[in-house]
Amino acid sequence: MKRLNLNAVFGAAAIVTTAGLWLVLSVVKDEYAAGLALFGGVGFWALFFALKAAVTRGLSRPNGAGRERAAGKRKPLFGGVKERARGIRAFFSECGGKVIASMSVMGLGQLLQKRWAKGAVYLIIQAGAAVFFVMRGAAMLAGLFTLGTVRGNAWYGVEGDNSVTMLIMGIFAVIVLIIYFALYAANVRDAFAAQKAIERGKEPPGIIQGLKNLIDAKFYKTALFIPIAGVCLFNVLPIIFMILVAFTNYGGAIVPPALVDWKGFESFAKILSLGEFAPTFVKILGWNVLWAVASTALGYFGGLGLALLFNKKCVKGKAFWRAFPILAYAVPGFISLLGFKFMFSAGGPINQMITKGGGATVLFLGLSSKWISRVIGLAVSAWISIPTSMLLATGILSNMNKDLYEAARIDGAGPLRQFVSLTLPFVLFATTPVLITSFIGNFNNFGIFFFLRGGFISEGYFLASDTDLLINWLYRLSIDNNYYSIGAAISLIIFIITSAVSLTVYVRSSSFKREDTYK
Repeated sequence: MKRLNLNAVFGAAAIVTTAGLWLVLSVVKDEYAAGLALFGGVGFWALFFALKAAVTRGLSRPNGAGRERAAGKRKPLFGGVKERARGIRAFFSECGGKVIASMSVMGLGQLLQKRWAKGAVYLIIQAGAAVFFVMRGAAMLAGLFTLGTVRGNAWYGVEGDNSVTMLIMGIFAVIVLIIYFALYAANVRDAFAAQKAIERGKEPPGIIQGLKNLIDAKFYKTALFIPIAGVCLFNVLPIIFMILVAFTNYGGAIVPPALVDWKGFESFAKILSLGEFAPTFVKILGWNVLWAVASTALGYFGGLGLALLFNKKCVKGKAFWRAFPILAYAVPGFISLLGFKFMFSAGGPINQMITKGGGATVLFLGLSSKWISRVIGLAVSAWISIPTSMLLATGILSNMNKDLYEAARIDGAGPLRQFVSLTLPFVLFATTPVLITSFIGNFNNFGIFFFLRGGFISEGYFLASDTDLLINWLYRLSIDNNYYSIGAAISLIIFIITSAVSLTVYVRSSSFKREDTYK
């Protein structure tokens, strides 16, 4: 049997020590100090892993002939840039006059090559782009930088500039400009390809052949055009808008008709340094990280445990027992949340049983019940997510090779060792993308604490409760209190954290490195 991976051991130690330090300080002292401890712990372990990687790389370098062989395979620094520069020089050296004409005016080279239809299309595109930027585009691009110069005044009938609208339209103009440059490059490539075809004595493809290729050989481009356009319109554009808003002073009293200005990193400085924002941000971020890790682990390993249990031969009526988690999964999530809120409320059935037994009413979700509320939130998250993990793990475990377990038992491996060395790697290989998605979803899980404890403001927090996640605090700041730039900065921080964690974990996982096979 293989030994445990030292990286996994050190990674587990990093999580346990950092989370343990955060938990102890948050319980016995102050969550602000706990958040600083979290940052310090993460920084320490990041430095440790960086040094470990550097030392390991240095020790693993070959020497002698091996080093020369490795050096022969290693690409020189800036080799890709030099290679591309040589390709560009070769391209310009081979360009004929008609290709240069296409560089000057879109479609002109195609017209000189007597490809009238395609040349006319490119010429119309250039004319339309010129009209757009002369009539509106240039002003839209200028508005992206100025965000307006005339403030509206209803008393004097001055309409003024709407900075938010100008920001959105400026982003749209940039996207149009990018599309124009892409079409411009396609025009040059098309003229160059036609020149090469003519030099080989072949007829260059016309617009009809191009349309046939889009339906046949390049149908994937046709099929992906509408989804990509939808993603750019409904996903990319709002994300870019949110990122740019984070660098303005939009929010509070500065909303249209007031003019919004670019302020650089002022919003981030407020989050990290200003007295009312910084402590709340550090506390919520620390709790958010712990929540994402704990809720993901509970849902994943809870579902895997149920799947392993139901796969046991000694369990009778497996279909019957599997029905209960599936029913829990079938119920809409917000109904489950409202049900838990009623169960743990002051007049709910749990408190009724406590009072009938002679006890006092327990405010499970009250203002002072921070950790009880957090534990209840974790239980609700597990209740909602475990069925999904169980169904996924059940299907994966059905494909396990039973001979591996038989060989492991012959080697003397116990159940725990079999789980660590056989079951867990196999399941993780197949479910790493799902696990990453679950982590991101839990990190941005808006609904659980919004439904369980929505409306509370805890002492020591600025417009937040002690169970709020960053996404909940973002909602309160931007929607309820008009701190749009601060909310956009928090959104950007959330995006950086989740994307960095997900990409790092996925790139280092077996699912990415050995996606074609499992060994």
